[in-house]
Amino acid sequence: MNQTTDTSQGPDRDFIEHVVKMIVEDPDSVNVTRSVDEMGVLITLQVAKDDMGKIIGKSGQTAKSLRILLRVIGSKNNARVNLRIVEPEGEEVAA
Repeated sequence: MNQTTDTSQGPDRDFIEHVVKMIVEDPDSVNVTRSVDEMGVLITLQVAKDDMGKIIGKSGQTAKSLRILLRVIGSKNNARVNLRIVEPEGEEVAA
C-alpha cells in the first residue's frame, strides 16, 4: 500500500484535535496525525492513558460520534475519513 503522510492542517484533523483537547484532562498529550492513501484519509489519535475512557465514552458512544462527524466533514470534501484511536501501549482500540 502506498501511504503518504499529509502534513497540511486539513479541516478533519483540526476538528478532531480541537474537540479532543476540550474533552481530555491532559490536552498536551493529544497527538493527531493525518495520512492519505488510495482508501481515503486516516486520522490517528493518541491520548494519555488516563483520558482513554473519556475519548471512548460509555459503550463507545463518544468515539462513534467523533467518527460520524468526521464522515460528515469528509463528505463535504468528497473524501472518505476514518478515525483510528491508539491506546498508549500501542494497541488499537476497536470502538
